[in-house]
Amino acid sequence: MNPLSRRTFVKGLLTTSALTIGNINLNASKLDENKKNFYEIDKNTKALTGTQFNLSIGYSIANFTGKDVIATTVNNSLAGPTLIWNEGDEITIHVTNNLKEDTSIHWHGIILPFNMDGVPGISFDGIKPGTTFTYTFKVEQSGTYWYHSHSDFQEQTGVYGAIVINPKVTDPYTYDKDYVITLSDWSDEKPTAIYRKLKLMSDYYNFNQRTTSDFFTEVKERGFFDAFSNRKMWNEMKMTDRDLSDVTGYTYTYLMNGHSPNMNWKALFKNGEKIRLRFVNASAMTFFDIRIPNLKMTVVASDGNNIRPVSIDEFRIGVAETYDVIVEPKDNTAYTIFAQNIERSGFSMGTLTYDYNVQTNIPLMDKPQQLTHADMGMNMNDMDHSKMNMKTETKSLKEWAKATVVKLMPEDNAIKVTHDAIANWKWPSMTMNFEVAEHLNFSQFYKNMTMDIEITKNENNKYIISNIKESQSSKMNKLDMSSLPVTELPFEEGVQTTMKAQDPQYRLNDPGVGLRDNGRRVLTYADLKNIYSTKHEAQPNREIVLHLTGNMERYMWSINGIKYADSLPLEFDYGERIRVTFINDTMMNHPMHMHGMWSDLETGDDNYLVRKHTIIVQPGSKISYRVTVDAKGAWAFHCHLIYHMAGMFRKIIVS
Repeated sequence: MNPLSRRTFVKGLLTTSALTIGNINLNASKLDENKKNFYEIDKNTKALTGTQFNLSIGYSIANFTGKDVIATTVNNSLAGPTLIWNEGDEITIHVTNNLKEDTSIHWHGIILPFNMDGVPGISFDGIKPGTTFTYTFKVEQSGTYWYHSHSDFQEQTGVYGAIVINPKVTDPYTYDKDYVITLSDWSDEKPTAIYRKLKLMSDYYNFNQRTTSDFFTEVKERGFFDAFSNRKMWNEMKMTDRDLSDVTGYTYTYLMNGHSPNMNWKALFKNGEKIRLRFVNASAMTFFDIRIPNLKMTVVASDGNNIRPVSIDEFRIGVAETYDVIVEPKDNTAYTIFAQNIERSGFSMGTLTYDYNVQTNIPLMDKPQQLTHADMGMNMNDMDHSKMNMKTETKSLKEWAKATVVKLMPEDNAIKVTHDAIANWKWPSMTMNFEVAEHLNFSQFYKNMTMDIEITKNENNKYIISNIKESQSSKMNKLDMSSLPVTELPFEEGVQTTMKAQDPQYRLNDPGVGLRDNGRRVLTYADLKNIYSTKHEAQPNREIVLHLTGNMERYMWSINGIKYADSLPLEFDYGERIRVTFINDTMMNHPMHMHGMWSDLETGDDNYLVRKHTIIVQPGSKISYRVTVDAKGAWAFHCHLIYHMAGMFRKIIVS
């Protein structure tokens, strides 16, 4: 077992939110009698079923690190109780506020009337202290969803829980047992203190910074001039290629169904059973990369909607997303459900086992990867042909490739291009001058360029690059998007927009930083296909382009360079079909959530557009989806990272 930090392997126990088919109750994990119970929280929390629900939001004492801290909880449970609904039912939910401040509940991904959506200031006034608000609506969908507070930072301090909606028509796959796995991030610090530190120093929680020894390692691997030029470029932009998450395991304890890693939440199975695992990312700021070593997962649903099954080893779940997977554990075998955070400073975990007393080893966390030039939105394919010498300027790229002698390096399978072959070639988007380079790691370089190379031997028995072709990811970057009228929206270049993607691309089959080339089959958005045909759905009739903008030095987030407080609402016409295109001008992942309407993700295959409620926009990339405007009223539209939301937020008015 790998060594764990105090923040990663912490003390504590909270209730589980495991739903078992055939036994509707949420059963608390077996308690370790040798451990002190720090919680004044109900240990026998049950799933709530039926059509009438009573939820109470109040204060509870929690202790994950040996320190008593005030949490805000639902029915004295963290995570809150799982709500089980049936598609087609009319449900009523009474929410009572026992806090000293306003509260709310938003039903994430649930399609309902706007005045039941639960967003203070947009769909209602919020729930005042000592009062009860009653939500009533008809359940028009099925699948895995979740709920959370939309007031202040209460989501960070515990107001969230899972929703399971049973379908009218049986799902097109079978399983024997069903568990909800709610992932979250907890801090002993008050959210206001975290936010204040980020405003003062945006990398306050980032301990994955570069050191002098890192530079010398790069010199050894890449050569001095390559390493120096790379560092110079990042320094001039006042950016770091290791800025993967704003808030890390330095302050966060990562929970699985309210259990910290050392409490090891467990899900039991009988030999021969198929298990459905419903993953919900209810965290405030954390992206998780999930795998179950030695066990394949078949992804069958995304954001509550069934998809064509995809067999994988690992998947990334962004904040507010949900994924359902089916696994078939071997007889008499235990497995670790391992969810490491994106920057590898901590993890959440549990055990899938046939015997409560049997568990397995905790895997080592992967090493953190660095952001690449693609994550900055830089064009790696443009070459400055005017800088070529006379010998090469008349040659096409493929002709140049065939004339280029390379040396295969067996120790790392890298490809070294001879100095003569790259003389006078410059790549301006990288601000590097390879005239002085002794060699170039061509293999790694072409990964950044999203191109594939073919190596053969020539008549002189020397290795040459026989061909250069676009890789699949490069093809994905050129999705055949029909030209649409673009609605012009205000854009301000100023203090809010210190970053700009030069050449953002569609990167749907890019698993993202941290998951590239890790030897495992990793899910990407390109893998997601609707189980039903969408080829006859209406085409969009206009496009809205939204730039996700920010200033990391001052920790300011916005859309089109305008923070929410200074913005105008987006106006949609009822009944129209819109394409929304995001361009991420920042180096952070942003989970974008549109309330009240589905987002039909464009993957290049109009026949099977996948339907989602939360879309991850990768750093320096762009992504598009279609929205059928079928819900009148006022709706929220925002990044779901809680400390980004104040600026990266818009109001939508449908009329």
